[in-house]
Amino acid sequence: MTQPLASRIALVSGASRGIGYATARALAKAGAHVIAVARTQGGLEELDDDIRKDGGSATLVPLNLTDFDGIARLGAALNERHGKLDILVGNAGIAGPSSPLGHIELKPWQDVMAINVTANFQLIRCMEPLLRQSDAGRAVFVTSGAASKANAYRGPYAASKAALDTLVRCWANETASTPLRVNLFDPGPIRTRMRAAVFPGEDPMRLDTPEQVAEFIVPMCLPSWNETGKLYDYNSRKVMSFHPPSA
Repeated sequence: MTQPLASRIALVSGASRGIGYATARALAKAGAHVIAVARTQGGLEELDDDIRKDGGSATLVPLNLTDFDGIARLGAALNERHGKLDILVGNAGIAGPSSPLGHIELKPWQDVMAINVTANFQLIRCMEPLLRQSDAGRAVFVTSGAASKANAYRGPYAASKAALDTLVRCWANETASTPLRVNLFDPGPIRTRMRAAVFPGEDPMRLDTPEQVAEFIVPMCLPSWNETGKLYDYNSRKVMSFHPPSA
């Protein structure tokens, strides 16, 4: 069976469960060696077992993404071992509190921004040199419709995803003339633990699974994917352009 990602190196953050877990497994099935990054050692070990059962390979990296120096060390280690990175999937994220803005303490706000925004900024800083060493570097960041909907009581999460969107758009514009392709992916409502925590009354069986979502993320990681600076909306199955940059 042809593996379109054979010999490619793929880093997936938040890989111990949910969309990250499913995406890491799908990338490995497609032939990539997966660098699986997450806080939860047990979840990473389960992922490794599944990837091995599928005939794939992975390197497990137990790392809290608020350890920004740890991200830098990871970049240095990948450079020493592989000399490149072909795929970056910025998936890790936290939901944060569901409260009126005036009721939210500073610490929970900072926690959401640290994981959802600053960690991705540090991944960009530390992984871009490695992605540029690839002949077809691909970066995909998982966002949310909350960034534009600005729903009540979801302020920290919505603001963090809006910031992530802008960060990724800037990077896409900066790298538009290079082989690196940078895009966003909005999965919409998916059957994950984080979704269940935010919407406890929702019937999860009515939602698509992370495995279904992963099937649409993998093509965005292929060397043949040429779009950059775009948002893929899973619900509509459409690639959407960002608003054109202002002068």
